Amino acid sequence: MLWCCSFTVQAQTGTVRGVVRSDGKPVPFASIGIKGTTLGTTADEAGSFALEKVPAGAQRVVASAVGCKPAERDLTVRAGETTSVNLLLASAANALGDVVISGTLSEVVKSESPVPVEIYTPKFFQKNPASSLFENLMMVNGVRPQLNCNVCSSGDIHINGLEGPYTMVLIDGMPIVSSLSTVYGLSGIPNSMVERIEVVKGPASTLYGSEAVGGLINVITKDPSKAPQLSVDGFGTSHGEANLDLGTTLKAGKATSLLTANLFGYGQRRDVNQDGFTDLPTQHRVSVFNKWQLARPDNRVASFAGRYYYEDRFGGQLGWRPEFRGGDSIYGESIYTSRYEALGQYQLPLASEKMLLSGSFNEHNQNAAYGNTPYRATQRVGFGQLTWTRDLSIRHNLLMGAAYRYTWYDDNTPATATADTLNPTNLPDRVHLPGVFVQSEFRLTPDATLLSGLRYDYNSRHGSILSPRLNYKWGRPDGSQVLRVGVGNGFRVVNLFTEDHAALTGARRVVVEGDLQPERSWNANVNYQRHFTTGAGSLILDGSVFYTYFTNKITPDYDTNPDQIIYRNLDGYAVSRGITLNADWTLAAPLKLIAGVTVLDVYRQERGPEGGPLRYQEQLHTPAVSGTYAATYTLERLGLTVDYTGLVNGPMRLPVQPNDFRPARSPWYTLQNVQVTKRMSGKLELYGGLKNLLNFMPRHVLLRPFDPFDRQVAQDNPNGYSFDTSYNYAPVQGRRAFLGLRYSL
Repeated sequence: MLWCCSFTVQAQTGTVRGVVRSDGKPVPFASIGIKGTTLGTTADEAGSFALEKVPAGAQRVVASAVGCKPAERDLTVRAGETTSVNLLLASAANALGDVVISGTLSEVVKSESPVPVEIYTPKFFQKNPASSLFENLMMVNGVRPQLNCNVCSSGDIHINGLEGPYTMVLIDGMPIVSSLSTVYGLSGIPNSMVERIEVVKGPASTLYGSEAVGGLINVITKDPSKAPQLSVDGFGTSHGEANLDLGTTLKAGKATSLLTANLFGYGQRRDVNQDGFTDLPTQHRVSVFNKWQLARPDNRVASFAGRYYYEDRFGGQLGWRPEFRGGDSIYGESIYTSRYEALGQYQLPLASEKMLLSGSFNEHNQNAAYGNTPYRATQRVGFGQLTWTRDLSIRHNLLMGAAYRYTWYDDNTPATATADTLNPTNLPDRVHLPGVFVQSEFRLTPDATLLSGLRYDYNSRHGSILSPRLNYKWGRPDGSQVLRVGVGNGFRVVNLFTEDHAALTGARRVVVEGDLQPERSWNANVNYQRHFTTGAGSLILDGSVFYTYFTNKITPDYDTNPDQIIYRNLDGYAVSRGITLNADWTLAAPLKLIAGVTVLDVYRQERGPEGGPLRYQEQLHTPAVSGTYAATYTLERLGLTVDYTGLVNGPMRLPVQPNDFRPARSPWYTLQNVQVTKRMSGKLELYGGLKNLLNFMPRHVLLRPFDPFDRQVAQDNPNGYSFDTSYNYAPVQGRRAFLGLRYSL
């Protein structure tokens, strides 16, 4: 009789076994239980668990772990059987728990920020390793690095279809990379100094001033107290590229220091398309970064950092040698770039007030020769800012600040001089830009926040400028839904010769019509984020609709005269509008998928030189449809991770000459990459793979490469073509293998 009772009890229970994962990897020592019962257990080091004697029938399994968001899953337990289940925990990042700064100049949890901010860590960019920030950003939806010259590979970063000069690049919240340095300086920011990258799409002039019209990219450097004691990451490619990132930390009393270095070299002169020119410029660069941080009472901020960057870059005809630099016998574009930067932050020692003093200084020196056209330029930028944050109540936060920015610029172009030497009259361009701003963040309800702000700047050249903003955020307490609506104003003071590389290369002559006025814009955007957690996985959907209206926009006119680039304030208006959608899907299986798509309509309505009705003109180098994707599959038992990444770009309008045989629109194309990473130990990784799997390369890039100095334009040239380097839509670099080693202590 007792035997029968025992058999009956055992027959009415079952066993539940499974694995707990987060971001495709097992979660060791996670807690697992059956809801409504006292049954529970702890996962082992591999994330595996087993629950015995679970009552048969419908049950709900719950799991939790430090740094993750709890998860629940329904299942049916069959008597006398074992039920398998995989549980997925959203990591802190996927749970929208990251701390961001860029949107409001204050440290806030990402899900609580009224301004949508995207976060990208070096781990994300390691899915397709690159030697610089410029290349890494190809993986970000809606952010497109654009090559502007097929000879020297200069470029800028487009956000939501707006050209590079509308994108502000910050380091620790300070305008380090801007104006002159945007052309080549972006390639000098290595992964070894980066903690994370915050991307804000849309105007941020209220907090950051000029240039932050299209959006901003804030490079947050590593905290020396949290960085690895030693880190090494080096890789090489079958094309001869070699990159090495080094980092180390040390502690001296209450101070900690981070020292990083990046070395990159590429010396091969490849000419796969057989046009007599290098497909990719040779490059040799070094970047050294050092940051010191002081431990102070009450965790007050005190840090200082410095960076030095040097690069020697060449692109041109294969027979070029340094003795031909600046001459007219063999065409070459040779650029020497050197710059140094210093930046620091100090929180004032006030017991009841939070006041932060920030400052930076940088000098950028450029020594370039574009064929027989020399370009010499020096730019110095000093920046200082004091912010004061005060909680007026539990629901109301106030931020006030004063900033001053001084720009000193000198070159040998008509920007500062009329002679072809470095400003012999010693009249460099000086711009003073003092400003004040105020921002109010008010929590209307537990679920809703209203952010308003106003900035006043006085430009020594253009006078007073006002920039307002208004943002509204609604979200569920658990972060599963977030809605953000924002409107704002942006302005930009243009310096053509530091921002547009096309003004300095090729055979076109620069023409500036009239006294250029500052550009103004109004932007509206709506962002909605939805977070789903089910037994099959975790899915985050993030979508935005945006609209930007420009007045006084300045765009280069390549069409009126094929021998000129004409700059003028737009007689009309310009519009950038579109939709972006991002999806981040982590499955219960060891698979993670990330994908994004952007649809753009960027154009201007302008009157011709003689007036008349407005005419529609689509913007150059702006694909109507683009997308990015990344898939990661982890084979934990083998210590292997497979990453498949890529991008897709639709047709875009290209700068062509009259009767040009080259297509006026680019084709659809995709660049795809695959990487396999082997974890040798907890500290060592070996990785390798292929870039540009389909070996895609643009065709008909350079026009008349056999006559780069236009000596024979009148001979056998019925269409009047001239040498041109501006026709570009993709890197001229085919399939290549890479192999690397990564070590962290």
